[in-house]
Amino acid sequence: MGRNNGRLFAIAVMLVSFVGVGWAAETEVDPGTVSEGLKAIFRYGNGRLETSARLNANTVTLMSGTIGGTYVQIGADLESVLDDGENLRVLSIVGRGSVQSVADILYLKGVDLGIVRSDTLDYLEKKGFANNIKSRFAYITKLYNEEVHVVALKSVHSLADLEGKKVSIDLPNGGTFVTAIGIFERLGIHPDFAYVEQRIAYDKLSKGELDAVVAVQGQPSKATTQIKDPNLHLVPIEYAKSLQPDYLPAQLTSDNYPNLIDKGELVDTVAVPAVLAVFNWPGGTERYRRLAHFVDTFFGKIGRLQQPPFHPKWKEVALNAPLSGWVRFRPAQEWLDRNSSATATSEVRNRFEQFLSQNRARSLGSDRSEDREALFREFLEWQKTHPIAR
Repeated sequence: MGRNNGRLFAIAVMLVSFVGVGWAAETEVDPGTVSEGLKAIFRYGNGRLETSARLNANTVTLMSGTIGGTYVQIGADLESVLDDGENLRVLSIVGRGSVQSVADILYLKGVDLGIVRSDTLDYLEKKGFANNIKSRFAYITKLYNEEVHVVALKSVHSLADLEGKKVSIDLPNGGTFVTAIGIFERLGIHPDFAYVEQRIAYDKLSKGELDAVVAVQGQPSKATTQIKDPNLHLVPIEYAKSLQPDYLPAQLTSDNYPNLIDKGELVDTVAVPAVLAVFNWPGGTERYRRLAHFVDTFFGKIGRLQQPPFHPKWKEVALNAPLSGWVRFRPAQEWLDRNSSATATSEVRNRFEQFLSQNRARSLGSDRSEDREALFREFLEWQKTHPIAR
């Protein structure tokens, strides 16, 4: 027994020596120098509890949207680009959609801002759910336009074919049902609405339990790109006069939805703006200061968000684009006033890139300066017939 104990002791000494050598090698790189989380833990362990106050002072919470939607990707992009240790941290939370985000901004503790659809507040007021709710909100910026996706069997050729049919318009706490109801009402079409979460709805559609699914998301919509059923397609929406006061013309492309649109084809649809919204905090409050800090950082880094690998919808963002019926958050307006020249230059550049993408054949081989100049002159003419969607 004594001999066995001696052997075990010797093995233990060897293991300790081995681990000690390995740890010495590993500690040549201090993980605390590369991880903000570890830095905070080390400070906490050292009794520096003031770290908690600093972290909370510069953290903002964003309600995004449901899994598979564009809002979640936009929130993740903001986290990636804006997070800067203790200077600013963005917490993007998976939400339940536009209507729920409105309620969360109003009532949920710790929620600073959210992505909502521009028609949501109007809907809540018109339907009598809330009075004068717009006065309690402000917007930091219009983000981008969200396209309406109507997925159905190929036997459905237009929205009119959905009269009396069972159509899923997502859960009644999001924004899709608001936009979908608005469109069908304006067109005088009366489907049998079903409130089914989008991913489940697509499965029911493939099984024949639904006739169509409506999703309102910035393309490419992750959930919609994953549809593989060859019997389904995207139904066109005509830009009828009754839709024009509240919606914008748009097109869905085969590049974004190769499983639902024939190669090289486009599907007409309509779109509605997405908005980065905040509670209209009065100046001098802590929440106002925190959001002002967020605005300065966000607006200053918009150029990085408009580059790969971030969502292509960022390229549509024009920070100084007005939004009818909404009041701009004062720190956002003040930033724009201070940086009006730089903002205008960035917007023109983004519009020129949009023009080039729509004239792809012409832009290939346009490396010569005179060719680029000719294209730019054409771009100036193109802008006259393609006003910026507000």
